[in-house]
Amino acid sequence: MITQRRHAVLTALALAALTTFSGGAAAQAWPTKPVTFMVSYPPGGGADLIARLIAPKVGEALGQTIIIENRPGGSGQIAAGAVSRAPADGYTLLFDASSYAVTPTLFPNSPYKQGKAFKTVAVTALFPNVVLVNAQFPSKNAAELVAAAKVKADAVAFASSGNGSAQHIAGVLFEQSAKVEMMHVPYKGGGPALTDVIGGQVPVFFGNVASTLQYVKQGKLRPLAVSGKKRSAALPDVPTGAEAGLPGFEMYEWNGLFAPVGTPAPVIDRLSKAVQQALASPEVKARIAELGGDAFHGGVAESEKFVDAELKRMASLIKERSITVE
Repeated sequence: MITQRRHAVLTALALAALTTFSGGAAAQAWPTKPVTFMVSYPPGGGADLIARLIAPKVGEALGQTIIIENRPGGSGQIAAGAVSRAPADGYTLLFDASSYAVTPTLFPNSPYKQGKAFKTVAVTALFPNVVLVNAQFPSKNAAELVAAAKVKADAVAFASSGNGSAQHIAGVLFEQSAKVEMMHVPYKGGGPALTDVIGGQVPVFFGNVASTLQYVKQGKLRPLAVSGKKRSAALPDVPTGAEAGLPGFEMYEWNGLFAPVGTPAPVIDRLSKAVQQALASPEVKARIAELGGDAFHGGVAESEKFVDAELKRMASLIKERSITVE
């Protein structure tokens, strides 16, 4: 009896050791072919720009080519659905934007669930939003904009790329912080919304620094405050929300890399370290700074913590304000 028990224990230990060795060996061998970053937005957009910026450096660190595949549509759901159905082997990954944190609440019937379908690999870069007004709009600073909005509800309108978009959420946070009610004018895309703000049809826009900086430099838009903890290097003279008297007005548009649940932990760790190495390169850091953002510092644990906090925060805000995609 004792001999049988001893044999069973030794067999279990041997199997565990073999499994550990096999997993470690597989992770050491990975990757043996190109890795695909499936980007949830079109070419030329913010997520695509950052994915293509870091891809060569990540590829160098892994010793393989990184393929960028754009799969836009459905507020990121098309790419996410495709990646969630891919083998969990580290070769097909989702490169998404901050909409990742909004989608579960806005689309409760989505065929995939972030917390169950994906594992966070890395957050790459953070871009603060900036409160912008048309160049002809009379408000010269955030306090004057708040005063104009307090005349009566909906006295001031702001444009966005649609309900639940990053610009919409930033506008809602501004309203909460300033204790005002503004008129939300949703568009079918950020381009048309920005065009109308520049043209004066709608006075206010809450864009990210990267996509609006050129219009600020051209004098077509006036920046009043940024939503980061610190001032943007691209807009050093523009105060933060806290400095402008807007407590709690803190929000970032961000990008992250995600793997299907079940991807081996050693593979995820290697991917994360490769991304961190790419973000630490002087040229990548400089380019992100030029775009008004900051490279994210932290591995898998720090990235998971950030994403989980964003998921909870966005869910609370969307439910509190009854935001829908209708």
